[in-house]
Amino acid sequence: MAAEDTARNGVTRVAPTTGARAFVWAGFPVLGAVLGWLLDAVADWVAALPWAPVQGPFRLLASLPEPQATIGATVLGLLAGLLLARLAERDYVYAAVGPDLATLTRDGRDHLLHRPAIGAVFADGGHLVALGHRTEELLRLKGDFDGARFAAAFRAHGYPWRDGDPHAKEYRRWVDGLPALDAAAHALLKARAHALRKGRAADAAQLREELAALGVVVREEKKEQYFRRAQDGAAAEQEV
Repeated sequence: MAAEDTARNGVTRVAPTTGARAFVWAGFPVLGAVLGWLLDAVADWVAALPWAPVQGPFRLLASLPEPQATIGATVLGLLAGLLLARLAERDYVYAAVGPDLATLTRDGRDHLLHRPAIGAVFADGGHLVALGHRTEELLRLKGDFDGARFAAAFRAHGYPWRDGDPHAKEYRRWVDGLPALDAAAHALLKARAHALRKGRAADAAQLREELAALGVVVREEKKEQYFRRAQDGAAAEQEV
């Protein structure tokens, strides 16, 4: 385990490495400042090109006096870098994994996973996913985390960590009217497709929860939805 993964009172805590955070908070602002300086340096040249797109901002920058233009562009780039660093900080996922409870924290919000309720936990792209014993989705948390370090922490406490989605082959692409689903599920999937097209992440997440209540597990790839059915109690018990 990395130095940042600490065990205390039977709980393993996983956090972003100090190096990674230092790179984000130092590197992004410096890169932003350099890009701001470069934009100012090429502003006169771009503004003089008749075929160049989006010339308005470059002409405005070229019209400003020096050294105010250079200083202003550099400071704006620096501030943009700090904003990106702040967004990256909010995306980090922290974990406190104990024998009975795992607490995952992203952007100040805690997500609790009770060990007895978990049938599988795994990384799926940029998501951390936990399934129940009926293969229902208990959690799908998007964020920035080190899959190998999270796997080590969960396995150290006996959680059923998997190297990938054990039910990946069960998903089918959703098509409105497909007989495998009832009218209520189709209505929710149709509303969720609209939310995905409009970029309404909060609405899409809420509709995912409503589908889960109907026993439908959904995921998306390039805004196309794929679904599978959670198992009933008897089927899940036979699988175990």
